[in-house]
Amino acid sequence: MTEEGRPRTVPGWVAPVFATLAAGTVGWTGYLAATLPRHVLTGHYRLAWVGFDCGLVALLLATAVLAWHGHRRTELAAAATGTMLVVDGWFDIATTPRDGLPGALATAVLVELPLAVLCLWLALHVDRVVERRLRYLARRADRAQDGTRSRPAAD
Repeated sequence: MTEEGRPRTVPGWVAPVFATLAAGTVGWTGYLAATLPRHVLTGHYRLAWVGFDCGLVALLLATAVLAWHGHRRTELAAAATGTMLVVDGWFDIATTPRDGLPGALATAVLVELPLAVLCLWLALHVDRVVERRLRYLARRADRAQDGTRSRPAAD
């Protein structure tokens, strides 16, 4: 909603542009499926995973901080974090050698996907979560203010 109380509208060009991008990506995915090698040796495997996980940590912390402060932008961080968790699970499973696959599957199913669902739930219900957090912070501030009023002044 806008400040005037009117619903926000998306420009008319957005949907056709994204539909075109999706169609183009389908073609690109088919091309990659036909041309990419099945096995690749890379010199930056560790860098890729450590960098990805650092980004995931940053998003987890951003979601935590925004939620802690009752910020409405929590939904953006939560949606991005949930997406990263799904991608993390997918690539863990897809890049793990056969002997490590049970552990990768267990981590994806028991940790990453449930956390992703929680993040996406938070993104969809952020108004309720933020409202609840702001009420809590207001009650805490009121209690703190009442405590300072009832204390005798220091001489």
